[in-house]
Amino acid sequence: MGYRQYGYRPQKRSVLSYPGLVIAALALGAAGGMTATDLIASFNGGTGGSCNIKGNVSIDTGERIFHVPGQRYYSQTKISPQYGERWFCSEFEAWAAGWRKSKV
Repeated sequence: MGYRQYGYRPQKRSVLSYPGLVIAALALGAAGGMTATDLIASFNGGTGGSCNIKGNVSIDTGERIFHVPGQRYYSQTKISPQYGERWFCSEFEAWAAGWRKSKV
């Protein structure tokens, strides 16, 4: 006889249920140059759910440019974290991190 037979279902626990784990993840992420947004994006499969702003580094100039959905080069832009590229959750966050919005 299993626990389901009595109507008991184990509760799914959020990562926030483990504060030590969250603190360790933030500490390791900070040591590796990641922000909280980067960590959230990595927990959510890379795009961060609503973190859909692409922070791209120009190969030619090294300039940091962000692209929002609907812009001309958004769909062609690929994010390569090894080159310092990343996802942002808001335009404000991208601006605050020193990135500029794509002109097209």
